Amino acid sequence: MNKVILVNEKDQSVGEMEKLEAHQRGLLHRAFSVFVFNDKNELLLQKRALSKYHSGGLWTNTCCSHPEPNESNLNAAKRRLKEEMNYTCELKEGFSFIYKIDFENGLSEHELDHVIIGAANEDPILNPEEASDFKWLSIEEIETQIETNKNEFTYWFVLILTKYKNELLQSISKNINK
Repeated sequence: MNKVILVNEKDQSVGEMEKLEAHQRGLLHRAFSVFVFNDKNELLLQKRALSKYHSGGLWTNTCCSHPEPNESNLNAAKRRLKEEMNYTCELKEGFSFIYKIDFENGLSEHELDHVIIGAANEDPILNPEEASDFKWLSIEEIETQIETNKNEFTYWFVLILTKYKNELLQSISKNINK
């Protein structure tokens, strides 16, 4: 069973718990969201596999998951990027935020989410258990799609591109567009 790191609002570890139980109980835990951009400043999006326990079939950022106990955010992001997209690239920490959403299936996401930025130009080779499709789009193209089809995107991805857009753009500028 995969465990997540339970944290307080200052991102200090307060324990560990099996991932599904943490989502059933809605407890705050550490997570990450990877955003990989190419030389055209397009973001690599993935469409989550329909079999995912929540948000299946929705478009989202390049990769999302949770670090395991005693694993750094960057090492976890590299591991999951390889597992989900068969992809490697340099990654750097961006910013973090807390969110909570309850899903219709009784699960909750209550995460202290670390946004991690990467740069690459290659197309991924998808793990079909994780992702069913991918595409490269500019932030402007994504925003247009969200305006017309918000329900086709994950909650956290829309949140990052709306409420935390300035932090995302600053992280991109700092970590990619040097």
